[in-house]
Amino acid sequence: MHSEQAPNDIQVQVQCEYVPDQSSQDENRYVFTYHVVIENCGTLPAQLLSRHWIITDGNQKVQEVKGEGVIGEQPTIMPGESYEYSSGTVLQTPVGSMQGSYQMVDATGLRFNATIPVFTLATPRSLH
Repeated sequence: MHSEQAPNDIQVQVQCEYVPDQSSQDENRYVFTYHVVIENCGTLPAQLLSRHWIITDGNQKVQEVKGEGVIGEQPTIMPGESYEYSSGTVLQTPVGSMQGSYQMVDATGLRFNATIPVFTLATPRSLH
């Protein structure tokens, strides 16, 4: 079986952390930070143009966040390289999830989406 490396193969990994000192259970305010690694496993440079996050809290309330770039940047990621950044979100429940996509453009001008796999946001001891 012959498999060629895809020109637009972007892998996204996310690690998240609960921030207790910025959170307040009494106010239903649960703050999480997340660290994203976007790796270009393809054969062409790719620029991140925009993001689309789908944030769901424990009450199934969905918030969509769309915007240009990430943390004010629209990085171009060369093949074999990665781009990392950290950001955060606030939920009204101790457990939730995030997922989404990055809208990218490759060196030939082709636009494509890089999937951000779903990940769980949870305060310590809230998931059994």
